[in-house]
Amino acid sequence: MAKAAAAPAEGEEGAPKKGGRKKLILLALPVLLAGIGAGLWFSGILPKLLGMGHHEEAHAAPAEPPPPPPPRPVFVQMPDITANLNAGGRRAVYIRLKSQLEVVGDPDAEAVRNSMPRLVDLFTTYLRDMRPEEMRGSAGTQRLREELMARAAVAAHPARVTDVLFQEILVQ
Repeated sequence: MAKAAAAPAEGEEGAPKKGGRKKLILLALPVLLAGIGAGLWFSGILPKLLGMGHHEEAHAAPAEPPPPPPPRPVFVQMPDITANLNAGGRRAVYIRLKSQLEVVGDPDAEAVRNSMPRLVDLFTTYLRDMRPEEMRGSAGTQRLREELMARAAVAAHPARVTDVLFQEILVQ
């Protein structure tokens, strides 16, 4: 009797195993199909197969020609500037600056060349007001670049000065 009772218990355990595989397949199949569908949708294959987005392209206006490329930058050489810095009663400290201005095109380069005396005056005046401590490090150089760009934009107003490029900065 013990064997008879044990046999059905074993058989009962075997039956759920087959049912468990069926349940696993029934649950995994929709997840797998949903994953494949999502992959096709986000890759753009499924919308094309369903005809979505195709109508938008058909009704789109004719393509306009691409805009012309921006003009090449032109570099205008600034004259060398030598000025004494504001040392505050200590021994004299001088700065020598060689730089170029980057402008958008040839018309702007011509406007910058025409306003060169004003640019040199503004640059020299600003440099004479700086202290030697303000020139230290890359932060000092970047601050100098920004201030000179602002002054160049004012001096050569119709022209667009896009950058000030330093060739040499010597503080002595």
